[in-house]
Amino acid sequence: MRRIVAPLAVTAVAGTLTVVGLQAAHAADTLLSQGRPTLASSTESGGSPAAAAVDGNSSTRWGSAWSDPQWLRVDLGGSASITSVQLQWETAYAKAYQIQTSADGNAWTTVAAKSNGAGGTETLTVSGTGRYVRMYGTQRATTYGYSLFEFKVFGSLSSPPAPDGPGYVPANPPVTGVTPSTAVPPDTNPPTTHHEFQANCSVSRTNLPDDPIVFPGLPGASHSHTFMGNATTNAMTTLGSLQAGGTSCITPGDKTGYWMPTLLNGTTAVQPVGRQVIYYKSGVIDYRSVRPFPVGLRYVVGSPTATIDDFRNSPGAVEGFECGDSTFNWDIPANCPAGTQLNARYQAPSCWDGLHLDTPDHKSHMAYPVLGVCPNDHPVAVPMIEFKMAWPVSGNMSNVHFSSGRGFSFHYDVYNAWDGPTLAALTTHCINGGLQCDPRGFDLYKPDRGAALNENYVLP
Repeated sequence: MRRIVAPLAVTAVAGTLTVVGLQAAHAADTLLSQGRPTLASSTESGGSPAAAAVDGNSSTRWGSAWSDPQWLRVDLGGSASITSVQLQWETAYAKAYQIQTSADGNAWTTVAAKSNGAGGTETLTVSGTGRYVRMYGTQRATTYGYSLFEFKVFGSLSSPPAPDGPGYVPANPPVTGVTPSTAVPPDTNPPTTHHEFQANCSVSRTNLPDDPIVFPGLPGASHSHTFMGNATTNAMTTLGSLQAGGTSCITPGDKTGYWMPTLLNGTTAVQPVGRQVIYYKSGVIDYRSVRPFPVGLRYVVGSPTATIDDFRNSPGAVEGFECGDSTFNWDIPANCPAGTQLNARYQAPSCWDGLHLDTPDHKSHMAYPVLGVCPNDHPVAVPMIEFKMAWPVSGNMSNVHFSSGRGFSFHYDVYNAWDGPTLAALTTHCINGGLQCDPRGFDLYKPDRGAALNENYVLP
């Protein structure tokens, strides 16, 4: 199955596009892009990640989904003067594309464009500045996606890399020196089939148009959200306020803020009833390598601007929407049997860069594993969260939608405020231990292994 990384919002670019001829890179230019963090609108499969286009290895590639438009973005680490860009295409190349720069990863300026791309190796002389550079493909030359062996950006940094500039929240301390584990855990008897525990949390706040990750300090700036877990989450939320707040989770040590767009039936809000299941799992093959979240880690999963193809092919879309016997729907079904519930499952990325608790796009510090292994630029395996939500709505679903839009706009936010020792105990006992745990850290099928927490869901 094709895999799609949840996309950023794309800003329209104004101005007249110019076709640029092929020229060699300037001899004095410095290669700025190699090994830098990347982000893509999509990936064709786990074996063709965005990072492969800047790894200096012409035998690996980034491949996109088979649709237009698609983009590949590289973060140069600081503001740079860009003089040339080289694209080494695989057979699936772009007939029409733009090279764009940006200071913040949101507003883009086109510095070069081609409408008659021929594939192979193309070197474009450009003149622009920015921290971020992307190839924005608008027309594929084949029926396949866009496929780049290498995406090379040349120029000179006008300011040094500033990974802790505006919008970056550094981890203190950072986690460095980690090599992604490629080990395969040994066979066990009985076989290890799960490595997870549950966080059972009910709705704590409803219909609040706040988002302290995307719009911090701006009450009312967001679409309406349904909040679970921490009872204090609002636009002014900080790690300190979460740690001082109460929680609707059954485990007192989980003061994390979880939120998602409000589900509406017409104009009436529909809230999940009772405790919802938020799984903490291993997203990598070597579940023994998973570490607890750092306190204060926050990120967004999915996007309110996602298309149905984005959602269908996302590494975070596990089963889409279901109700009754209708499963694997990538939008909310038109009808659900009377008395059933609308369910959704969606997985989060589980590889962390070890350096940042947040980044300007609230995504770049996290990544999905590639074929069960964390990429080198996000080497730290952390728990993979999986939302399993249920809304009490059925019958004619034609007016059912999220505050963010159609069903495929479903997304969610996580702001970690777990008690550190409690999360560490559950992670070690359940994920690293290969168990299928309830919120106490107890595996019903392996009762001899005991539990991580006592009957009050706290450390013994």
